[in-house]
Amino acid sequence: MAKPTEWRPKGVVGAEAIRRESPAGRFLPEGPLAEFVEHFWTVSWDLSGQPSLVRETLPHPSVHLVIEEGRSGLAGVHTGRFSRRLEGRGWVLGTKFLPGCFRPFWGRPVSEFTDQVLPLATALGPPGAALEAAVLGCGEDASTAVTHVEAFLLERLPRPDAKARLARSIVARILEDRELTQAEAVAREAGLSLRSLQRLFQDYVGVSPKWVIQRYRLHEAMEQLEAHQAVDLPALALALGFFDQAHFIKAFRTYLGRTPAVYARGPEG
Repeated sequence: MAKPTEWRPKGVVGAEAIRRESPAGRFLPEGPLAEFVEHFWTVSWDLSGQPSLVRETLPHPSVHLVIEEGRSGLAGVHTGRFSRRLEGRGWVLGTKFLPGCFRPFWGRPVSEFTDQVLPLATALGPPGAALEAAVLGCGEDASTAVTHVEAFLLERLPRPDAKARLARSIVARILEDRELTQAEAVAREAGLSLRSLQRLFQDYVGVSPKWVIQRYRLHEAMEQLEAHQAVDLPALALALGFFDQAHFIKAFRTYLGRTPAVYARGPEG
């Protein structure tokens, strides 16, 4: 059974303030599911009688199985900034698959549903609808809800997939090694041609290696800007692999809708 653990999610816009307001929960998979699933997550809110809130994230290169009253679905990698307005009272259970590791369950290129959310009944058939009903029937009992998802996935557990493992390991290297700022360098380290790397990512991850590199570097920039307002932007841009400060600012504004300097000042801007 998955075990609960503390969690500091990355890629959440204004993460520090949000963690204080509505902390998220996380459960780590055990056994054979750990080959495919990064973690199960829950988020709840109660805004009864209060104004609605908008929450934004810069998503990871992962597929999510999301169960929520009236909004359940299989979510492909979201390439832009994801925004969600929270109202009233709600609770969500998500399953975050390791990058590249939903492909063995799906059996087709993950890029088929990049930037899409497929209804569970459409993506998984009647068993998907039954899973949704079982999880929603748990109320907000996260532990019991997670066991339903675990059982569902274990019944459909695919064989180990060497390409999924390779994609997962390459994405992990991009995340941990800040010096890997070009897709060509990633391909060389993996012992692949650039074209082979691109095909692998299109099939198993759902986005390009270049996109993954930039997304993780922007996550790092967000964390540094939240922690330290007086960031040396030219130095940060070069450290993250951007050609210069102007290119960094353009990418940051494209995906986050504000400049790094404005982001560093926090919600009040």
